[in-house]
Amino acid sequence: MQPWSHGSRRGRSPGGRCVDRGTVLLHLLLVLLTVDLVPAKREIPVGAIFHGDNYEAEIAFRYAVERVNMHEKHFELVPLVKYVSPEDSFKTERKVCELASEGVTAVFGPSSILTSGIVGSVCKTLEIPHIVTHWDPEPLGGLDPALQAMTINLYPDADVFSRALADLIVDYSWKSFTIIYDTDEGLMRLKDILQIHGPGDTPITVRQIDDDPDYRPLLKDIQSSGESHIILEIRPDRIVELLRQAKEVKMLEEYQSYIITSLDAHTMDFEELRYSRSNITALRLMDTKSFDIKNAVHDWEQGEARMKRLFRVSPEHVQTESALYNDAVKIYATAIRELDATEEITPSRLSCGNKNLRQWPFGLRIVNYMKVKTEHGITGPIIFDDYGRRTHFHLEIIELSKDEAFKKIATWDPTHGVNYTRSQGEVYSQIVESLQNKTFVVASRIGAPFLMMKEKKDGEFLEGNNRFEGYSLELIDGISKILGFQYRMELVPDGKYGSYNKLTKKWDGLVKHLLDRKADLAVCDLTITYERRTAVDFTMPFMTLGISILYATPIQQPKDLFSFLSPLSLDVWIYMATAYLGVSVLLFVLSRMAPADWENPHPCKQDNDEVENIWDMLNALWLTMGSIMGQGCDILPKAVSTRLVAGMWWFFALIMLSSYTANLAAFLTMERMDATIESAEDLAKQSKIKYGAVVGGSTMSFFQTSNFSTYQRMWAAMESARPSVFTKSNDEGRDRVIKGKRLYAFLMESTSLEYMTERYCELTQIGGLLDSKGYGIAMPVNSPYRTAISGAVLKMQEEGKLHQLKTRWWKEMHGGGRCDGKASSAGSDSAAELGIDNVGGVFVVLAFGCACAFIIGFLEFLWNVRKVAVEEKITPWDALKAELKFALNISVTSKPVHNTLSESTASGKSSLGSKSESRRESVVTGRIGNSKGRTGASLMALDKLGIGFGKN
Repeated sequence: MQPWSHGSRRGRSPGGRCVDRGTVLLHLLLVLLTVDLVPAKREIPVGAIFHGDNYEAEIAFRYAVERVNMHEKHFELVPLVKYVSPEDSFKTERKVCELASEGVTAVFGPSSILTSGIVGSVCKTLEIPHIVTHWDPEPLGGLDPALQAMTINLYPDADVFSRALADLIVDYSWKSFTIIYDTDEGLMRLKDILQIHGPGDTPITVRQIDDDPDYRPLLKDIQSSGESHIILEIRPDRIVELLRQAKEVKMLEEYQSYIITSLDAHTMDFEELRYSRSNITALRLMDTKSFDIKNAVHDWEQGEARMKRLFRVSPEHVQTESALYNDAVKIYATAIRELDATEEITPSRLSCGNKNLRQWPFGLRIVNYMKVKTEHGITGPIIFDDYGRRTHFHLEIIELSKDEAFKKIATWDPTHGVNYTRSQGEVYSQIVESLQNKTFVVASRIGAPFLMMKEKKDGEFLEGNNRFEGYSLELIDGISKILGFQYRMELVPDGKYGSYNKLTKKWDGLVKHLLDRKADLAVCDLTITYERRTAVDFTMPFMTLGISILYATPIQQPKDLFSFLSPLSLDVWIYMATAYLGVSVLLFVLSRMAPADWENPHPCKQDNDEVENIWDMLNALWLTMGSIMGQGCDILPKAVSTRLVAGMWWFFALIMLSSYTANLAAFLTMERMDATIESAEDLAKQSKIKYGAVVGGSTMSFFQTSNFSTYQRMWAAMESARPSVFTKSNDEGRDRVIKGKRLYAFLMESTSLEYMTERYCELTQIGGLLDSKGYGIAMPVNSPYRTAISGAVLKMQEEGKLHQLKTRWWKEMHGGGRCDGKASSAGSDSAAELGIDNVGGVFVVLAFGCACAFIIGFLEFLWNVRKVAVEEKITPWDALKAELKFALNISVTSKPVHNTLSESTASGKSSLGSKSESRRESVVTGRIGNSKGRTGASLMALDKLGIGFGKN
């Protein structure tokens, strides 16, 4: 590349002929007139220092100056360009001093951090504005306002740019990633990224590449680690080669993502990588479709064409540094123009070695004006802080696509962060379009009814997806028809769902298959858990479920003709029979002791000499039986004690009859089962029945991590049980329950449990659900297809297809619905026999009432004995013995009114005969009086019937 020449070119007229002197004078006169009419522009020199590889940046600088000069009327920028090596700081210092001696009013560049520091130091000393366009890290000791006083940097501030990268990683939800860098200053650019992870997060891997052009060993190490997120902080000329080698070692697959931090990634040729399946994201500082950049590129190409030099560049491939030089010249010219309007800006030739060092008086004012000035250029808004750093800027987030090299998908700025420019509909359409004619590898495991091996018919050969059948196969087939992709079912080698081993720090089963990129999807009865969600992504649940208990069906008792006795236990029936007899005997005894229950059998004959007691043992039994049967009785006791006994018995009979009838209907309409357990709490409280789950499954994990005390006890019991209560599969757990003789219960997910109880009638579900969760389709983290597949699942759910699939595979296929007629759970018994613990209180009340009645009856008896003793003029003791002897003689039902106590106790006392006779008459009169009410009523009733009575 040759620098531009500013010398004039002399020559003769065509044909070498001499020009007429008059003509020359005329031309001179015209020139003088023109000079007088158009005032000459003041020349303002501006210096620039470039390295040998900054050809495009130099073009941008020169033609930006040329465009400024085309529009300015009062001054003209004169570019003075110097060339230095990026590592030669001594020569750089000489060149900047040469520019200062030529009176430059600003120095642009260079792009090397090492040489730029030398230039900035000289410019600070001479107070010449220093404008740079490269990334510059903050010094270790922090920024010094004095050192930064004359420097303006149009490149995005290091701290703000690092924050932009961190925001992008957070927005992408990268939990772990690997950084590949080549220089130490590049690693400094990512300091915010290194700080976004906390101590408990997954460690970030940082790998440095050297000058060796073979990156394959490094990429293979990253691949073996399972990392799929990579940040490339390397020189632009290395980016394409590294990605090309990554493609060779299968590191540009579908679920691997790259972020390129260089702002010049869009200038590279990614043609051979456009059709890779990885997501490649980069950042860009300019809008390549803007009018400003198209206009600038046009100036560059036309200007080079005038100089007979070929230069071609498209707006999409303009380097960031070139665009920044264009904007730097523009904002500097604006500062000169607006300050020159108030005070004429004049250049000064300055010397670096002069002892009497002079500084340019306008330099500091120009820099301060640029710091407060807001401009808009090719690279967007240009705003500086007090240190001359560009702290506000816009970045375009671009993504490598098949249609075009890079496509804008979002923007970033310090105020709003990441803001996507494409709608969700566009994203969804793009994903669905990419699914067309794509073949997914779908991993699964054998387990009915989700996936089973299809039974071969005679002479039939099965291959591919035709080898399988089940709910999972038809689910993924329905999704494939909606989205238009193909699929190939594969079985996971170890047959496991996927659990994390904290010792080896590795996953197994389906999760490992996805992490190893051996499958695109995993579908079966795979539960969505928090732990699995940290390793893989899930679609929305296609089925909800919970943990329940599989147990043997309770033993059915033989049918009994005497089932009507079932509402009450045998103990209660025995107690009732005892109470029945006891109350009847008590009623009989008390009625014989109570004088009120001895009545005149013929009320119309008031002189009847006998009274009788109707309460013999048969009547007492009949009264109590009628009460308990709810029918009552025509005869009732009259004494207080006997009435109390009868009342307590009626109360007892009412309660027992109500309890019996309440349970009778249930017991007559159900088959009684010998249920041992009814809930998880029952299992936790006992030790006879063992219980377990599938080892490594989500059910086992649920009990292992639960904070609920009942489940903690259950986990401790399962973990300590010997032999082990854990099984390798649900089928093994089912067989263990069947063969366990009701001494083993299996904890499993309700969907699989429902499938088994539909086909094995000797099995049943105990209790309800212990938790709530869902099955989902798993895929690698950040899979672009998750939204589309979730949408397909939702569509199938809304159309009722998921319900149809479950009905088909649970209740119709392979013997489903066989056990619909039996009770599904031992807990379905709606009634249980009442034991003595339930109705014992009624017996207590009855016993207390009977005791009170006995006491009252005994007191009545003693009162009657006292009256007899007084009337018969005998001792109370003799009266007690006589009355008690009569009461105990149960064969006697009538009692003479004429008392014989005196005759039996004093046979020699005949003188008292007449007195006794008269006394007996009075007793008769008294006893008849006691039944006066009843006798009167009887007489009135007989009188109404027209029956006449004679007198004796």
